[in-house]
Amino acid sequence: MSAVRTLDVALGARSYPIWIGAGLLADSARWRAPIRGRHVLVVTNTTVAALYLQRVLAGLAGLQHAHLVLPDGEAHKTLDASGQIFAALAALGASRDATILALGGGVIGDLAGFAAACWMRGIDFIQMPTTLLAMVDSSVGGKTGVNLPQGKNLVGAFHQPRAVVADTGTLATLPVREYRAGLAEVVKYGAINDAAFFAWLEVHADALVARDEAALAAAIQASCRAKSAIVARDEHERGERALLNFGHSFGHALETVAGYGTLLHGEAVAIGMLQAATLSTRLGRADAADATRLARLLTRLGLPVQAPPLDAAALLAAMRLDKKNEGGRLRLILWRGIGQAEIVDAVAEDEVAAVLAGS
Repeated sequence: MSAVRTLDVALGARSYPIWIGAGLLADSARWRAPIRGRHVLVVTNTTVAALYLQRVLAGLAGLQHAHLVLPDGEAHKTLDASGQIFAALAALGASRDATILALGGGVIGDLAGFAAACWMRGIDFIQMPTTLLAMVDSSVGGKTGVNLPQGKNLVGAFHQPRAVVADTGTLATLPVREYRAGLAEVVKYGAINDAAFFAWLEVHADALVARDEAALAAAIQASCRAKSAIVARDEHERGERALLNFGHSFGHALETVAGYGTLLHGEAVAIGMLQAATLSTRLGRADAADATRLARLLTRLGLPVQAPPLDAAALLAAMRLDKKNEGGRLRLILWRGIGQAEIVDAVAEDEVAAVLAGS
């Protein structure tokens, strides 16, 4: 096993570690330590189960455990799927000291975390992300939830994990498209508040595309450090944490209107970040050169920068359901340029519509 990098999310009594390194799923001595009770449910999907489920189950010897394998994909992040988790917990006889292990990408992490938040009004869960996107974003910070046909993550809860076990060895089996989608969230951290990291990504873009181990570990660590610091200061998204949604208002609308699964989340975020940057330029808040740099980096990382043909009115309607909106007015994360994201209230809908229409 490679050297393990450790970060901490500082939330007082609810603080927890993020472990980053290859081979961590087999290191049960490490990840069993935060398990406080005797009941454990492993929640995973069909793709990940075939690769890693037995490795995790082997580490649960001596505990009363079960596993639930759900279909793979964003289209299955639903209330019905959460109901299947509740049924599995009931069959296990899971008590209030039970633990859920979320083994998979962002969909599994969000679903399992939501179920953990609800079962008996809150039980423990441990994130075991197997995708780059989940490692650098969704596994950290305690946002959980499910989608509705009307929009992404409209039902959910803040519920922090007991630990995050990021086994970078799992990234070797990640399909190219899934891997590159995760790089969009890495870019986001440079875009919102770290121009130096953005410049580092420009230098190391080719190495990241090639999955160079050193560059990848450094990028994951930097991303997790940035997110954990923001979460520690603003756990429930009362202010600064909203900056982590740069590109997401546009991106979630794209996912909803295109149909879940048409665009991967990271692909939608990549397009959404560029749309947010373009809108910032239209509003005179940022130089067009910064949007050009963003588009160039995303392209080098193999990410899309152009939205598929979709109805602008439908996209705008989806954006009106965004959780950041207040008083019926659009509240978006825009920027003053690379490393300078900001929350902007009451953004004019006609300006947003113009960007969505590509004009």
